[in-house]
Amino acid sequence: MKDKSSALHCSFAVAAVFLGLYSSFAASTDKLPAYKADLSQTSVSGLSSGAFMAAQFQTAFSASLVGAGVVAGGPFYCSGSAYPVPPSVLVATTACMNPSLSAYGPPNPTLLIQLAKAFERTGAIDKLENLKTQRVYLFSGQADKTVATAVVDQAAAFYQLAGVPAASIKYIQNVDAGHAIITSNTKDVVCADTQAPYINGCNFIQSQDILKHIYGDLQPAVAVLSGKIVAFDQSEFIKSSYTSMSRDAYLYVPKACETESCKVHVAFHGCEQGATKIGNLFYGTTGYNELADANKIMVLYPQAEASSGWFFTPLNPKGCWDFWGYSDPTNPLAPNFYSKTAPQMSAVKAMLERLGQAKN
Repeated sequence: MKDKSSALHCSFAVAAVFLGLYSSFAASTDKLPAYKADLSQTSVSGLSSGAFMAAQFQTAFSASLVGAGVVAGGPFYCSGSAYPVPPSVLVATTACMNPSLSAYGPPNPTLLIQLAKAFERTGAIDKLENLKTQRVYLFSGQADKTVATAVVDQAAAFYQLAGVPAASIKYIQNVDAGHAIITSNTKDVVCADTQAPYINGCNFIQSQDILKHIYGDLQPAVAVLSGKIVAFDQSEFIKSSYTSMSRDAYLYVPKACETESCKVHVAFHGCEQGATKIGNLFYGTTGYNELADANKIMVLYPQAEASSGWFFTPLNPKGCWDFWGYSDPTNPLAPNFYSKTAPQMSAVKAMLERLGQAKN
């Protein structure tokens, strides 16, 4: 009995130490500051699940955005394209990634426009007509075997059906790239390969290509950053245990944005690209910050992470953004992951609203 009591006491002591260390660590990350940002010039981009998230966020909050970059991703509500089958991880990983494995084929943009109009009528998303004034960047690598070009093609068709002018859509398909966001860094993964951390050197900087297309004429990227990376606790914006979002997220703040009102770009990493998996490689080395620095653009890097499905967490083993419904376990037949009130979507929108507030 004494041994059991001692063991129990030891366990509590270890737990107390662990919790103390965790609390100390948790307290070390600051709250997201307010910067009085110009939210009328907000845009988004992403790779893979982050690309689906970018298209999703852009459409849901179309009244607040000016453009999106979709790298190896599909159209809004892609996993609902097998209607009336409910959105699911099966549809997401077949019709929205490799349609040759799907009984439903690639996503149907005509159907998705119809469904989006229905969501619009209920107020779940903003009016689709807002997309007509936005700019869209699309990319499909010729060597990408993860998300087929046929899927990105349907994203292009969705935007066209939504009324985005052809001149406002830039669609690149002529680069022999694997499934990755592209850089000009020769130390990154070989261009045509698909392997972690899914950042490939292909002789151009894709993040900067995206920003230039969305915002038009920009000053050249800086060689030396003037600003800083701000790590902040994004958990204050998370209202559900099913978001599969990390505690920490990141914001790049150019020096000029400390005193001036700046634009904001949101960059969504892909699966297995969160900072808990690859450190600062996505938010620090993909080129967004260098061009943003020269053009008074803050870059917000929200973070998703892997979750096992145990202890009231969603099943998201690769740390993907939700484009099929894992963040809404209460309604598996009609999950709300695509809507303005969805856990991930509303969390990121709340971060933007904080950035737009006046400084204290």
